[in-house]
Amino acid sequence: MTITKTDPYTKKEIEQLKEQFEVYIKTVIDVKQKICSAGCDRHSDSEKMLLEQGSQQDDLWGGGIDLETKAIDFNSMINIRPQQKNNSNEIQDAKIREEFEKLTKFFFIKIYG
Repeated sequence: MTITKTDPYTKKEIEQLKEQFEVYIKTVIDVKQKICSAGCDRHSDSEKMLLEQGSQQDDLWGGGIDLETKAIDFNSMINIRPQQKNNSNEIQDAKIREEFEKLTKFFFIKIYG
């Protein structure tokens, strides 16, 4: 199940989001509009949904949360963007990584407290 929102996820929603992979939740975050789409099978699914809702490609970044370790990763095929000097599936720009991490902790405050 994919849930897209601008407010933090509830405990119930987090339980629904982890149905796909059990211990991992994929996320795509619009770092400008502060919208998170989580629980997708592929990051490109959430990316498409956010683009259809008006997000700009340059503002969308993918990653996820390991629910066992609470580690946030910055890894997604949608992050490969030579035109933005991101030649890897990892978010390479320190400012974008920092914003992605900050927003992940906001949206998943029930995990990170």
